[in-house]
Amino acid sequence: MRTIIILGPTGSGKTGVAIKIAKKIGGEIISADSRAIYKGMDIGTAKPTKKEMDGVPHFGLDLVYPGERFTVADWKAYASAKIKEIKARGNVPIIVGGTGLYIDALIYDYQFEQKNCSDRTGIKGDYLIVGIKWGTEELRNRLRKRIDEMFRPELYRETSKLVKKYGWDNQAMKSDIYEYAYKYINGKLSLEDAKEKCFYEDWHLAKRQMTWFKRTREIIWLSLDKVYSFVINNL
Repeated sequence: MRTIIILGPTGSGKTGVAIKIAKKIGGEIISADSRAIYKGMDIGTAKPTKKEMDGVPHFGLDLVYPGERFTVADWKAYASAKIKEIKARGNVPIIVGGTGLYIDALIYDYQFEQKNCSDRTGIKGDYLIVGIKWGTEELRNRLRKRIDEMFRPELYRETSKLVKKYGWDNQAMKSDIYEYAYKYINGKLSLEDAKEKCFYEDWHLAKRQMTWFKRTREIIWLSLDKVYSFVINNL
């Protein structure tokens, strides 16, 4: 049974299409997002809600508290164990995310106990790897729309709760939407400026992600509207 990997830059629509595929084929989703591992960081990391999950089992979310140590080696061990469990249930594992190092560690089977843990000579396992591609302006527009939707009272409450519980020196919340939401709440940024700074943060992240993914020749790049049918027809 193949393991499906759906990757792409932030805001590309990975989660939605993965849930749709999982509903069709009996899939279970494992998040490959280094921000979604944190408990309590929900709106700001765009985690799917229970309603959005639509009954599809999700793993890799809410694994540790903000600031708690969780390495790529930890994620690889966690994901590998979940893949085995999902297959043992007769279901299809679907890895979904944009953290390239997590995905590389899995598909190239990095051996972290050895000094050389970045062997990219070939994929170790049976994976169908699909990347979601967007034109530059299309992706920028998607990011702006998502940010507009995220800046709302629920985000402000989440941000205030996180800062109260973990303090502002917590690295997990910096250089992220929480930073700009916090500055807006405290009157250090206007709403317009907070959204704009958050947009550029997301846009630079998306560009870094795409640069990283270009190294992996095995990725099959498709527009979002073609991903569902391609995966269903190529299992």
